Amino acid sequence: MAKELDRFWENVPLTEMTAEQWESLCDGCAKCCLHKFEEEDTRRVHYTNVACRLLDLKTCHCRDYQNRTKKVSDCVALTPEHIRDPYWLPATCAYRLLEERSPLPSWHPLISGTPQSVVRSGNSICGRVISEKKAGDPLHHLVDWVG
Repeated sequence: MAKELDRFWENVPLTEMTAEQWESLCDGCAKCCLHKFEEEDTRRVHYTNVACRLLDLKTCHCRDYQNRTKKVSDCVALTPEHIRDPYWLPATCAYRLLEERSPLPSWHPLISGTPQSVVRSGNSICGRVISEKKAGDPLHHLVDWVG
């Protein structure tokens, strides 16, 4: 359990976080690594179970995190500017939650103290996705379990 003094996310604005604080907000669910479609008129986002080719499907970590935006043209490296209107991020994403002034969920590693809590809570995509290399048309892989 995080100590009261360690709960920086409750007191430090996203725009003032250190790089280490910013990166620690990511719970490692990898939902952002899924192919998705957006309805332009409603901005509703539809997720698929098709993962980026750089995602290691066993660990659910990017195989080349440092160079991901160079290798994948539509990969977004999140910054405070990118989340001013975070509708496109999963509803469970810490960056979105904090931008919307909502608390982190109990399963978030900063709260639980362990990254395994993301998997145990059912919020990880591990074991639920396929690689874009094998998927074919992502429109055939729409899912409704991404929160």
